[in-house]
Amino acid sequence: MTRNKYCIKNYNTTLNTNRKVVFYIKKLIFIVLTVLIICITAKRDTLTIPDEAIRMRVVANSNTLEDQALKLKVYEELESELYAFLKNANNIEQARIELGDNLNKIDKVVNTTLLNNNFNYGYSINLGLNYFPYKEYKGVIYEEGNYESLVVTLGEGIGDNWWCILFPPLCLLEAEESAKEDIEYQFYVKKLIDKYWK
Repeated sequence: MTRNKYCIKNYNTTLNTNRKVVFYIKKLIFIVLTVLIICITAKRDTLTIPDEAIRMRVVANSNTLEDQALKLKVYEELESELYAFLKNANNIEQARIELGDNLNKIDKVVNTTLLNNNFNYGYSINLGLNYFPYKEYKGVIYEEGNYESLVVTLGEGIGDNWWCILFPPLCLLEAEESAKEDIEYQFYVKKLIDKYWK
């Protein structure tokens, strides 16, 4: 009789443990499915950049670490210069005039940045219609095409590029918004995990 009680008690303990394991597996499956559904059904938007916009693009010589770092230095040096003469532009016509009138300053900034960083390859600056390839960034699709833009090509220009909307000045707005979106998304996932794992 004692043996039967032990077997029944052991059976009940094993059964309870199995039920807990099944319960946690179901929770895990539910969370994985929820995250998959969110990822699959996430809406992919096509961002429509206004027709009255001027893009900016800095194309690196290559994808070496040095060339990519130089690309960012060129952008950083240009950013403050461009802001200085575009901050008062109220429309695209004013922005075009300011950019055109200051191409020599832009050229000087690029040249000085290359020299200060011991790079002696050439570069080109083009203000006008330039080709931009298809790009998908953070779930947003940017259509390919020829767009009014300021393009700085360093060396052979076969490396990855950095680009943004120069006018209206959406670069800074996009950076602020993307930081907020990341925080909200992380918070939402954390909320899901907290809700179903506790």
